[in-house]
Order: sequence, then structure tokens, then C-alpha cells
Amino acid sequence: MKPDRLRTFIDDVGLVVSSTDDEHEITARVAELLSALLAGGYRLPVEATRASSARHVTYPLYIAPDDSWSMASVVWDVGQRTGVHSHETWGVAGIYAGVEHEFRYLKPTASTAGTPLTPAGETRWAPGQVTVCCTTDDDVHAVAAVGSEPTVGIHVYGGNIGTIKRRSYDLATGETQWFVSGWNNPEDVPRDAR
Repeated sequence: MKPDRLRTFIDDVGLVVSSTDDEHEITARVAELLSALLAGGYRLPVEATRASSARHVTYPLYIAPDDSWSMASVVWDVGQRTGVHSHETWGVAGIYAGVEHEFRYLKPTASTAGTPLTPAGETRWAPGQVTVCCTTDDDVHAVAAVGSEPTVGIHVYGGNIGTIKRRSYDLATGETQWFVSGWNNPEDVPRDAR
């Protein structure tokens, strides 16, 4: 693989993001680019694939200078699951290793506030598969690492996902709390972790 493959991907995504404000167009085009990156044999640095036994981790791979988009390696150890959450922006995810089980929910509205979340389907994503994980009108899910190895995803988001105020949801009541996920540093994850 050519060493400039990631640089080309970053440049191409930057052109897409700067060419339109339409989230659906952006996510469709970024999904094509991410599919090509994965199919082309792109290899993440080993430190960006390191799981933590404590919780899933999000390693920054690229953050646009103007915070208009970011790229991350998100790693879940076997059996780990996120809570139900939003992103508050668009996002595209491609599976690099392992298997991700995604649980989608209808985005609550003012008329459904205070009620249990409504399931909207489940999907298992395998290596090489790419999905539009979110747009601001369809943005509530949880994911779990299933199988016998950690799940590693390459995620591209509209904005600096480590600094965006996002919602976590109580599945039974629909109650929300705001959080900022932040970024993880591979040096903070023990090297003996999977």
C-alpha cells in the first residue's frame, strides 16, 4: 500500500466537507471514501488498535484545523457495550477488525419525551463494512463488541467529536444527560491489554 493513502483520504474528505452542507450527501460520499480506504489495505498504527479493559476508547487519527471534521479509531474490548447515545453531528463508521453489533433507536421528539426509547433495528457490522452511523436527524444508538476479538472501527465525524456536547439516554425513561466524550491517548492504555 502506498504510504500517502491516508493523506489522500484526509484531503478527499476535506474537499467533500468544504463542498456542501448537506449531511446526507457528505455521509454518502465519505462512506465511499472510507470503503475504498478499508478495501485498499490501509493499516492503522498498532497503538490505535489497543483495547482497554475499563471501557471503549477513542483515539484521534485526524482533527481538521477548523474542527469541521475528525477521524478516530474507536476500540471496544470483547463484550464491551456503549450506553445509548447521540453524536449531534453526522458520522460514518467502517469496521477495521472484529464485529460490532449496533442497536438503533428512534430519535426522541418533544411528544415522546419521558417515554422509553423505541427500538429501530439491529445490525452486525463486520470488517470492511461501512455504515452511516448518524446524521443529526437520525442519531441515537448503542454498540457492542461481539465475537472473540476487540472491535476496531474507523469513524469520521462532522466536527471534533472529542469536544462536542452529546446526549446519553436512559433506555427505559428516555431521560437525557449531556456529556463530552473527550479523546483517549494510546499511552494511557496498558500495553498488555488486547
